[in-house]
Amino acid sequence: MSNSKPNLMIAISQLTSVDRVEENLATVLAHIKTAAEQGAQLIVFPENTIYMRLDSSKPLQALELSGEEFRRIEMAAKDHGLHVLLTTPIKGEAGKAKNATLYWSPGQPAKVVYSKIHLFDVEVDGAPPVRESDHFWPGEKPETLEILGWRFGLSICYDLRFAELYAHYAGVVDAILIPSAFLVPTGEAHWNVLIRARAIENQAFVIAPAQTGAHRSETGAVRKTYGHSMVVDPWGRVLLDESGGPGVKTVELQADLIAKVKKQIPMHFHRRLKS
Repeated sequence: MSNSKPNLMIAISQLTSVDRVEENLATVLAHIKTAAEQGAQLIVFPENTIYMRLDSSKPLQALELSGEEFRRIEMAAKDHGLHVLLTTPIKGEAGKAKNATLYWSPGQPAKVVYSKIHLFDVEVDGAPPVRESDHFWPGEKPETLEILGWRFGLSICYDLRFAELYAHYAGVVDAILIPSAFLVPTGEAHWNVLIRARAIENQAFVIAPAQTGAHRSETGAVRKTYGHSMVVDPWGRVLLDESGGPGVKTVELQADLIAKVKKQIPMHFHRRLKS
């Protein structure tokens, strides 16, 4: 990685997505506009941005990559000169979807850059059971993406718990993306410490946009998420911990911090176990 990369101005979108695609899309387009007005070069959205399944009696609504929703985001990215990373269910094969991160560079159509590897099949006290494997195919491998001279390691939500995934990114990436929709009990217990750990152990920025609040379906179903979208620098300092509701916050990533941290603690010379 080059040490001469410029600083990067990023916008973090915190959302309370629902199971109504048009409603979510309107918020996404508004957040893209706000991010551009705040001087961002890149906006990152959380997991389940365009659709969040709230009623277990209803089928999951996965979207086509060629769909009109994504075409409208493509046009917004072009109009505002903004790079966009967004995570949402995408149609897969054999009746199952992919929980995928999509990327738009200005003027270019969406492309899938990562599919969630670790699927969330859990029963947590204080929250309804979740079985993502009933609806999603897992991704197969780590992925990196270069944007404006910065190399990103990609992951999604439950991936956060699996350090072996991030070991693939150590010494390779400048920043790690973790779009999420954490439950409240697990968020209160684990979110902050895991996000900071991933930044410290990989000596990279961590960018973790999150869903927040009470998500209400028209059928009356409700799901609650923890929020607290975070940005952490390579030393483990918290640059953003958004405790409020939906909105857009902008943070400048200082490129020279990466080399500074690696110079002080040269982990890349000291590693003995290879992923």
